This record gives sequence, structure tokens and C-alpha cells, in this order.
Amino acid sequence: MSDFDTYTFNTENSTITSLYADLYKTINLSNGVIYYAGADSQLGQEARFLRNYGYYILTQHFGAVPYITDYINSSEKNYPRTPLDEVYKEMIVDLNDLYNGSLSDIDIQREGRASKQAVAALLAKVYLAAGWDLDTSLSGSATDGSYTVNGTTNFSQAASWAEKAILDIPLNMSFEEKWSPFNEGNAEEIFSIQYERNGYPGDIINGGHRMQNCFGGYYGAYDASGIKGESSEDCQSQKSMYLFEKGDTRYDATYMMVMYNSKKDANGKPTWGTEGYYAYYNAYPADLEKMAICKAYFPYYYTEAEVQAWIDAHESQLIADKDKYANADVRVSLLTLPQVTVWVYNQDDQGNAKWTKSKVAIADYNAQTSNGACVKKFDDAASDFTNENNDYRNIVLFHVSDMYLIAAEAYLMAGQTAQALEKINAVRGRAGLPALASFSAYQPEYATTGNFTIKDIDLILDERARELYAEGHRWMDLRRTKQLVRYNVQFSEYISDENAMKGGDGNIRWYRPIPTNEISANTGISIEDQNPGY
Repeated sequence: MSDFDTYTFNTENSTITSLYADLYKTINLSNGVIYYAGADSQLGQEARFLRNYGYYILTQHFGAVPYITDYINSSEKNYPRTPLDEVYKEMIVDLNDLYNGSLSDIDIQREGRASKQAVAALLAKVYLAAGWDLDTSLSGSATDGSYTVNGTTNFSQAASWAEKAILDIPLNMSFEEKWSPFNEGNAEEIFSIQYERNGYPGDIINGGHRMQNCFGGYYGAYDASGIKGESSEDCQSQKSMYLFEKGDTRYDATYMMVMYNSKKDANGKPTWGTEGYYAYYNAYPADLEKMAICKAYFPYYYTEAEVQAWIDAHESQLIADKDKYANADVRVSLLTLPQVTVWVYNQDDQGNAKWTKSKVAIADYNAQTSNGACVKKFDDAASDFTNENNDYRNIVLFHVSDMYLIAAEAYLMAGQTAQALEKINAVRGRAGLPALASFSAYQPEYATTGNFTIKDIDLILDERARELYAEGHRWMDLRRTKQLVRYNVQFSEYISDENAMKGGDGNIRWYRPIPTNEISANTGISIEDQNPGY
């Protein structure tokens, strides 16, 4: 449990402070490139794209922020907050100019360079955010989440720019193939942060990022288990356990459902790469069919009988042997609520092994070792034998199916329901799901309580949750659509009512706080400029 779970973070929270500082560092470095290379040079245009991306993230988390386009290389410290509508206006003007400039139409090599397609994608997101922030208002309580649309121009623009970013690219590769570590730079990738393992000039063990080490359970120390290092801090939420319906191929393309065991080497350490967790990527399929399995996780739509049948069919691969394998505690889980069903095949000190079956409350289950499926869509198959910061996969910021859903949301808000549904059904179709005849036809599998009724916007948010799971959009999506309080009250185990999301001034904390050190260092901002709720 963290301050973000309980909504008790404050103006000195280190994560929020780092986010704010890092984004302004990106903006100032971009302004430096523009200053020295020229705004219309190739480098200058790419820097302008990055500057606008920095401001997009800032506005989504902090609202109105100082809008600075000059390179700061002096002791000047007076930068007041710019009204949010002006920030959006400046971003839109600059991005339109970029789109009409000399950037390439599409980055064929997908080398992390800004292109017209990337600019169009960012414009779609900026227009969509501006539409929600400037042209809608809550029409009921924050817990209800009902809103009124007061204007559709920004939403229509968002849909138009999303179509430009889509470039008529169909969703014809499987979701598994899209996120395969062997298919980076595929046709759906629009813009990404680039990492390169081969030729990295520094310490390759710590030179990457840790995206693959987030969003899972704790499986023990990597050097003892043969499984990538994970923390249970970002394990599956109860809603996400029931988010994917039966037949949705995005489930097993997002989560690692089966983990392979690893033999111990002469030093008692697990074999890495072709055995253990990464065997899924590096071993031959024929070898995987015979390789020892240490963990398996089945979603809620399986029955206990079906899981037992799978255990029986894979009996020869489910081996508990302390001397030979890194994991002598073989575990199979059926992820249901309110209790998870767990089968454990365990070897005792005398070398005898037997199966036990039990029901475990979800809170207890998530607190234990080796429980919960982990996200695999960021896995680096070439990872070294280390705990984290060894992921050299590119971090994808914009991709085509995201634009399909941005377009769907924009069309919905502009009153063009048929076009919205067409985009949603294209995303669902790739996932193997049937088309929906209407928004009202959508009935999710997760349970709700009280007065929570499914709205049209919930279909958009649920599809975004499935398609973009663990990509870092969720909080921004909920805040943008004015559903942040409604979803927290309904689905968070830590938030009982909207009062839990209010500050001492009685205001809901819709934004992150402006960090204390920013108010102290920037003479243009005072305590009175702080966001409501802080």
C-alpha cells in the first residue's frame, strides 16, 4: 500500500517532485536544442515535438503550469503559471506548424525520431484533453461521474488528428506479435524511447530500464528462483482480474500465464535465459513442451475442473525437486474472487512431494510470494542474470491501436456514436471478440456495487485498460474523463467515498500537487497558486 493507493500523497512526495522536475528538464533541454540548432532545423523540429510532449504530460498531471519556450541558462526564477487554455492553445499552434513543416510523413525505420505521424498522434491527445478540460463540466457529483458537453470543436479536431495518426494502418497483427520482443519497430509503433543493448557504452547491467520488472507478484530473489525480479506493489487489481472476458487474446498476450522452472548449475544457481522465466522466449517450442513448469496462472473464466485437467495433462512437467530445480514449490492458481484457488506441489525435507489445494483470500494471496500473474508485454528476452534495470526494449509512447481508441473517444464526445463504435469494434476484433451492436450492448464481467451503472464512457475506458494495460495511461485517462473519483470509490479497496480524495480545504484532488521545492524556488508561483486539495 502506498500514498497513491490511499490518496494521501502531499506536496513533498518524491515521485511527484521527480516527475515535475524531469519533465521541465526535458523541456529546457529541448529549448536548448532549439536555441542552438534553430526552431526549423530537423533537430529543432524534433526538439519542439519533445517539448510539447513534456507539456502534454505536465498538463495532464498538474493542470496549468509555467509555459516556457526560452532556453534557461541564467539565474532567472520568475515563471508564473500559464492558464491551462493558453497552454493548450500554444501547444496546438506549435504542433500544427510542425505538422506542416519538413518532418517526414512516417518514420519507416521507427528509430525514435519525430515524424508527422507522431505529431498527429500528439495533437489528437492534446485536442482530446483540451475538449474534456475546457468544454465539459460535471453535471452531478464526482462520485456519479456524469458530465455535460458544452462544445465539440476540440473533440472533432481530436478525431481528425487521430485518423491522420492511424494512416489507414489496419490492426491485422496479433496482440502477442505486436508486443513480441522480436518485433520491435513494427507497423503499429508511432513513437518510442529508444534503448540499445548491443554497443551500450556503460555498465550494461544497469544501463536499461525496469519496465519488465513492474506489474506482477513477488516470486522470490531472481538469483534463487530463475524468475525476473518483481515487486507485488503493482500486482493485479481486483477489477483487472475480471477485466478480460473469455476469448480475449489480449489476456495471455499481456500476462505470463505459465512460467518454466530452471535447473540449478554446479553452484546451485538457476540456469538463465534458455531455462526459467525467459525460456518462454528463448527455448525451442518442442523443448518447452517437455520443460519443467514451476508456476501457472489461470483467469477467472476457467473452472476448477478445467485447471485440474490441465494439471493432470502436464503432470510430467510439474516437478518438485529441491536438488535439481530452482523452484521446488510448484504452484498453480485460479484467479477468482473473493478467494483464489491455489494448487501447490511441494517437496518436504524427506524428498516426498504431494499436491495440496486451498482457498486464499485475495488480500492474503497478493501478500504472499509466488502469487499473481505478471505483465510480459515489456519483457526483454536477452536480459542478463540480474534483478532489474536490464530491460533494453524500446518504450512505446504512441502506437496505432491507442489512436483507434483516442479516435473512438473523440467521436463519442463529438456525438458521432457510429464512428466511435466502428473504431472500438476494430480493436475488439483484433482481440478475437465479437463486434458490439451498440454502446449499451456492452456488459463487463467485473462486479459493481451501489449505484454504479455502466455508461458509454466506461466502454472506452475498459477497452483502453485492456489494450494499454500497464503503459502508464490509466490515471490520466480517469482524470481526463472526470471518472477518477467514481472509479476509485467503486474499485479501490482504500477509497470508501469521495471525501478520501479531498484535501484539508475540502476540494477534490483532481491534479497532482505543485511540488514544495518548485514553489520555494520559483518566485512566479506562491502558495496561493497551489492546486485545490493541497
